[in-house]
Amino acid sequence: MKHSTIPHTPWFYIPTLYFASGLPYVIINTVSVIFYKKLGIDNAQITLWTSFLYLPWVIKMFWGPIVDIYSTKRRWILYTQFAMFCALGLVAFCLQLPNFFFISLAALTIGAFISATYDIATDGFYLLALSPEQQAFFVGIRSLAYRLAVIFSSGILVVVAGQLEVSLNNIPLSWTLAIGCSALILAIFFIFHRLVLPLPESDTERQPQATDKIPFWPIISSYFAQEKIIAILAFILLYRLGEAMLVKIASLFLLDKPEVGGIGLTTSEVGLVYGTFGVLSLIFGGILGGLLIAKYGLKKCLLPMALALNLPDLFYVYLAYTKPSLALVSALVSLEQFGYGVGFTAFSVYLMYISQGEYKTSHFAISTGIMALGMMIPGLISGYLQQALGYPLFFVLVCLFTIPGMITLFFIPLKTEKNNPAS
Repeated sequence: MKHSTIPHTPWFYIPTLYFASGLPYVIINTVSVIFYKKLGIDNAQITLWTSFLYLPWVIKMFWGPIVDIYSTKRRWILYTQFAMFCALGLVAFCLQLPNFFFISLAALTIGAFISATYDIATDGFYLLALSPEQQAFFVGIRSLAYRLAVIFSSGILVVVAGQLEVSLNNIPLSWTLAIGCSALILAIFFIFHRLVLPLPESDTERQPQATDKIPFWPIISSYFAQEKIIAILAFILLYRLGEAMLVKIASLFLLDKPEVGGIGLTTSEVGLVYGTFGVLSLIFGGILGGLLIAKYGLKKCLLPMALALNLPDLFYVYLAYTKPSLALVSALVSLEQFGYGVGFTAFSVYLMYISQGEYKTSHFAISTGIMALGMMIPGLISGYLQQALGYPLFFVLVCLFTIPGMITLFFIPLKTEKNNPAS
């Protein structure tokens, strides 16, 4: 089947597919923290319940085979995009209700499972619709599109919501309009992709046969049979322990009033400082990290990059004690995010490094699931710790929590091999 018309070129659908992947993920896991704070929910409740929203990305590997076997990737993409439009629309509507918190949280939970499923289908479609040469070429394009979605969701969308808060003097309505706008964007993407997504010959519906049984046990057992698996698991769970505690509290700290220990920024200022400048710094940090690993290898870069990830957490201790100007807050938050981008690149490369052998794709999925678990569990308790300790001591504790992850670096397997990015 040939599709020679212009609308079927990957330039038409790869950027929009991955923008539509990043948009709901950021709203569910990052922006929800901000709008719940603005709607009067306390820090402990926000961090506890929104941390559970990571769960679908922890366990998505278990229903990945269902997406692979039943129906086509193209249909899964379209169905989940429409479902995501409905879920975000429901979130927007719920914010107008008196008992909005748990109703909107339920809608976000449904949206999280839909978004995780969409990610599975999109990655599968990417492999089916593009030739190997195109896959290699569009890796950077899809990554850029995803990052633009992060900037739009955590930056532009939050700034707009903040401006609406001021002009309408109605915080619930402001966020209903902002989230509703995101839902509308996904509805437009659904219509657009319905028209332009190609029909790859290999993306066919098939009835599952006995031979379609997924070898879950061999996959899982081979993963946990790796050399020094305890050290590997400790590394995956602890490497970002401090950051996992910090990420749920950072925007709350920036929003909280100085009298309760926060910085006292407006919603729009948080959108600019954390969601725009911070995200841009994270992106540039990730690019630099990739260049350094390509040149020097992961073995030489891992410890310096771990330090780049963790040491800037000290900036938040300084911010909590001194409450400096907006310009300095923006600079320090950006530097912290830059270091996070550098350090996370090393982490991602190591997960690829340990995903070897016949089941390397599945092994990588297991690693990323454990990684998401490592972000979810600390987030569950971060709000309670912050409320018990106050912001200054909480950020000191965050810095102490970076030490266990640093210790694991000296125990994980990391061999020097020719033509290996870890060398």
